[in-house]
Formats: sequence, C-alpha cells, structure tokens
Amino acid sequence: METTNYGFSKVVALPFADAVVKVKEVLALEGFGQLTEIDVQAKMKEKVGADMEPYVILGMCNPKLAHQALLIETEIGLLLPCNVIVYEKEGVVRVAAQKPSLMSQVVEKEALATVADEAEKRILSALDSIV
Repeated sequence: METTNYGFSKVVALPFADAVVKVKEVLALEGFGQLTEIDVQAKMKEKVGADMEPYVILGMCNPKLAHQALLIETEIGLLLPCNVIVYEKEGVVRVAAQKPSLMSQVVEKEALATVADEAEKRILSALDSIV
C-alpha cells in the first residue's frame, strides 16, 4: 500500500471491471454504500473529446459515520463522501482512496478525529483485502 498526504493506493491483480466490483463489495462489508459513480473516461470523451484509459470515481459513504461527523460539524459535507478511484494506466489497475483523516486535519475538532479514524480504519481494511 502506498500512502500520500491525501490518500492510499495500491496495484491490484484484477481486470479493471472486476476491480470496480470488488471495491464496492469490500467497502460494503465495512459499512460503506455507493452514493455516486462517475465514469471519468466516458465523461472526458463526451465533454472534451479526450481519449483516456478506464477511470472511475466512486463516492462511498458509511451512513453511521457520516451522521456522526455531520452532528459534530454541519459543513463537513463539503468533504464527503469518501472518494475511491479505480483506474488503469499502461495495463496496470490501481485502487486509491482518500484519507478520511483529512477531515479532522481541516476541521480541528477532537470528536471529528475519532470518527475520521474509524472511517480510515475501515477503508484500509477494505483495501487490504483486495489482491
């Protein structure tokens, strides 16, 4: 697993379409549901005529944790949902997820850090289970 200051990512040994399905499955096991799905490849072709490799953004949400976060900070919705991307580049499929801890770095409230840490733990568990 690779880590940046804003996310986690890893190469997976699955074809792109299978990786998208697997990401949804493993996140569901951690209590996350899919709110949105953006086919970036199709949108770039449609909007600017650009060809690119497969790239999907999944807006994932754990309703219980999102509710707790909203009770702590009403405008935290600006940082929700947790985005997860699946993309293929030069034949390699990669899955990446934003770090929920970004929320508590931006909004400095201790109670929010607890919620973000729990979300991060669940997302990492899900990503770790994908091979």
